[in-house]
Amino acid sequence: MKKLALHWKILIGMVLGIIFGFIMNTIEGGKGFVTDWISPFGTIFINLLKLIAVPLILASLIKGISDLKDISKIKKMGLRTISIYIGTTLVAIIIGLGIVNLVKPGTGMSADTIEKIKAKYENSTDVTDKLTKATAQNDAGPLQALVDIFPSNIFQSFVDASMLQVIFFAMFVGISLLLISEKKAKPLMDFFDSLNEMVMKMVDLIMLFAPYAVFALLANVIIAFDDTEILLKLLVYALCVVGGLVLMIVFYLFLVAAYTKKSPMWFLKQISPAQLLAFSTSSSAATLPVTMERVEEHLGVDKEVSGFVLPVGATINMDGTSLYQGIAAVFIMQVVWPEGATFSNQLVIIFTALLASIGSAAVPSAGMVMLVIVLESINFPAELLPIGLALIFAVDRPLDMCRTTVNVTGDATVSMIIAKSLDKLHEHPIEKNWDDNYDKVK
Repeated sequence: MKKLALHWKILIGMVLGIIFGFIMNTIEGGKGFVTDWISPFGTIFINLLKLIAVPLILASLIKGISDLKDISKIKKMGLRTISIYIGTTLVAIIIGLGIVNLVKPGTGMSADTIEKIKAKYENSTDVTDKLTKATAQNDAGPLQALVDIFPSNIFQSFVDASMLQVIFFAMFVGISLLLISEKKAKPLMDFFDSLNEMVMKMVDLIMLFAPYAVFALLANVIIAFDDTEILLKLLVYALCVVGGLVLMIVFYLFLVAAYTKKSPMWFLKQISPAQLLAFSTSSSAATLPVTMERVEEHLGVDKEVSGFVLPVGATINMDGTSLYQGIAAVFIMQVVWPEGATFSNQLVIIFTALLASIGSAAVPSAGMVMLVIVLESINFPAELLPIGLALIFAVDRPLDMCRTTVNVTGDATVSMIIAKSLDKLHEHPIEKNWDDNYDKVK
């Protein structure tokens, strides 16, 4: 195992986890064994990644902004970053709507299948929980999302892991450091520089556990699939989503090749550990520390760029989620509300899905909450919402894993584009290993 590249170790762990999960599904008491004795190791791994996400964002963003030395550079980087994120999100939504209108996966579903899915999932606590969260978010004022960016207590923001609030605070501190004398700013800048290096070393140490963690995570996912008949009935819908996500990956590779002049295969090889973790955890936020490590040390993006672009991207750039929302919304309409699948409603979906992707939390299944908001924007009948969510709930987790992978890939792609445009993309990045300084502590 030691001589294998990290992405191969993780991939082996994933494959073994899937096989182990299927085996446990066939053994009496197997599901309970996985839940009690295997799954906790995956949870520990995710908790460790989330543990360092906030200090990493804080340190990298403050360090990156304060190193720019010029506030005008922040404006230039910020405008380019937001513009490209919006552009790629629009492309994702249009791809999704194009596929679902071409294939029409909802038109061939039988009434018996709809009834079976409805009976199994319509009144489940997971579906009602998503509806409750979406209602609460919808009931807030039109500018509530803007208000939520500005924290009243930054320590509470740290506790809640409110990423937009942490990003705002870090940017505020970084800009303020630029506006005071260099002598006064240096001690704090040195502190955050040291904090950033320390957290990145934590990433290296945590990643030693990654192959075993993804084994636990994938085994736990597999034992949750207890109705293969429903999964097969939803196969065409699921393939539409996966096909759209693959097209988005191809689009990213085209951007990398065309603008940064880097090999697409090289890009995939360097970013693959972050992609595999995103697939296993279904969380952009949990994957962020690994994404930053791969982008800086393997893709060659300068810390000034990655420290700004990636935390922002993990919060507002949800290309995979947006593509999924477009396909899921039209699929649900094709099944239970075919008269609503009009061109004008789909234009509203494009606009609402774009806004929803910015406000979507970087956590598992947040996309389904935002899907409710997208459907309500086109006056989808309220009595049909539980049925609509039930239709796609059975395959939501595996699709969530796939779309999170696309979200992370998009973040890495945009960071390379921004770095190239600012001449901050290094040809020969320096890779750091967990034991680089091990000799001095023996």
